[in-house]
Amino acid sequence: MKITRNISAALKVFGDVIHYNKYKSLIDNAKASGDAEEERRLILEATSTFGPKIVEQFGCDLHVHGEENIPDDGPVVMILNHQSYADIPIMFAVFRKYQFGFVAKQYLAKAPVLGQWMPRIRSVFIENDDPREALNAINKGIEYINDGFSLAICPEGTRSKGPVVGPFMKGAIKLATKPGVPVVPVALNGTYHMFEENGCVMPARVDVRIYPPIPTAGISRKEEKELNDKIETMIRDGVEELAALQS
Repeated sequence: MKITRNISAALKVFGDVIHYNKYKSLIDNAKASGDAEEERRLILEATSTFGPKIVEQFGCDLHVHGEENIPDDGPVVMILNHQSYADIPIMFAVFRKYQFGFVAKQYLAKAPVLGQWMPRIRSVFIENDDPREALNAINKGIEYINDGFSLAICPEGTRSKGPVVGPFMKGAIKLATKPGVPVVPVALNGTYHMFEENGCVMPARVDVRIYPPIPTAGISRKEEKELNDKIETMIRDGVEELAALQS
């Protein structure tokens, strides 16, 4: 039964991606011509259509708390916990005002279809086990942000596959503090029900808590560390709060 359900789900996702392939050449052409504004517009159009479609197809009961805290435009850095592969389409379904890519683990670069789309939407692949390569990836992300592109990063570095948030790696906050852009903390709960819990795609309730943007321009190193710890605590508490709503 799991195999049948997963094959059906994979075919749906594949069909969606094929449909959105019409954006490939448009995005590539905008990038080649140096028209960053048009590139961001096209990426946003693609992702903000793809995300809600996935939510609808897989019966996700999505509840967004604090939607009024979403900035009207970027660039920003969104820092969130990571429960599931489903976090990606959920984020696309929730944040539909501005383009953003992800800081993603290197193995996703080899994933069918996804490995091609992630860099196209200005995502950055990171190798956590190689400090030098991880630093290079963060610096590349900072270049994107300086060019007006937004990014989302999960400091846990891997899926928790449940409601307990794993330890945050240090350094994620630098994506925002170095270019001096706002941080938007995000807590998610329930995405692991959509796949990781049972090993097959399932309908589930998902709650997302969006916190007000936090300015980072001009903060000191001490303030940066305090902010890093504050955001981690905020997200942990947020996930617990959201889990209580589902119990």
